[in-house]
Amino acid sequence: MSENVVEVRGLVHRFGDLTAVDDISFDVRRGEIFSFLGPNGAGKSTTINVLTTLLPCQAGTVTVCGHDIRKETSAVKSRIGIVFQDMVLDRDLTVWETLEFHGRIYSMPKTLRAGRIDELLKLVDLEGKRGERVKNLSGGMKRRLEIARGLMTRPEILYLDEPTIGLDPQTRLRIWDYIKNVNREGTTIFLTTHYMDEADQLSDRIHIIDHGRLIASGTPETLKSDLGTDMVYLVTGDDDATEPLVSAIEGVRSVKQTTKGLELILDEEGGKLLPRIIHAIEDGGVDIESVMLKRPSLDDVFVHHTGREVRDEPAHTNIKQQRFRRH
Repeated sequence: MSENVVEVRGLVHRFGDLTAVDDISFDVRRGEIFSFLGPNGAGKSTTINVLTTLLPCQAGTVTVCGHDIRKETSAVKSRIGIVFQDMVLDRDLTVWETLEFHGRIYSMPKTLRAGRIDELLKLVDLEGKRGERVKNLSGGMKRRLEIARGLMTRPEILYLDEPTIGLDPQTRLRIWDYIKNVNREGTTIFLTTHYMDEADQLSDRIHIIDHGRLIASGTPETLKSDLGTDMVYLVTGDDDATEPLVSAIEGVRSVKQTTKGLELILDEEGGKLLPRIIHAIEDGGVDIESVMLKRPSLDDVFVHHTGREVRDEPAHTNIKQQRFRRH
């Protein structure tokens, strides 16, 4: 059995003149939580829609569980579950009816459906809501119901497209726990998110995508540690004049101008190096407006590779893209 459940090579997808996914290649390993991290409009949802056969594979090759998505569409669909970014639930069905109907669509035997529904309602903590209509559920309960529905057929891979978007912080933490439980049961998770903390807490591996291209990949710890021991963000009266002053200091690995100011990547502990940095700037006759010393985070990883924060609007967010849903 292959270690990889998803293999993507040279994937490209365009909407007219817009290249939403630009020649990306990656693998997803069996049993892991794999995350696509990036801002809205980066190409995350488009990639998932191709991998789940909701969009055609225009260029490149993709195999899911060993099956070519172009030639073996039915085999791919039978092995995956999907939770869409937008909630897709019938408001008038009960929680039990939602799962029962989904099981019937996939021709699950009656006894298997019943046992699986009981098991999933317990997993997502909705046992007491089985007779409740969907329209009466909270946003977090609806999302948990969608996760349960995605698991009805025991998929090898569960795709979660921005699963906690719009939820309050406490509910988001509970959803994280359910995702971890699902993964511990043996399901590979493919997650897209623009929440840095979500990717950091959940992921075994992360691929950062921006403007349709992969810009960095690795475990959360590797991505952060690769930046350096510590980081300093400086805002000065003249960043152009400051840059060569701090670049010459031993222990400063790199200096880069970003939306946060000058970003300094350090090879030494910032507490020891910061006084030398401040003295060098002051001796150079430049005023310091603010200094921030911190350990690298995934936010910093994104800023380092793109020059902007993940919350900044990408250049093409005003372009309307077609949404695809399974009805």
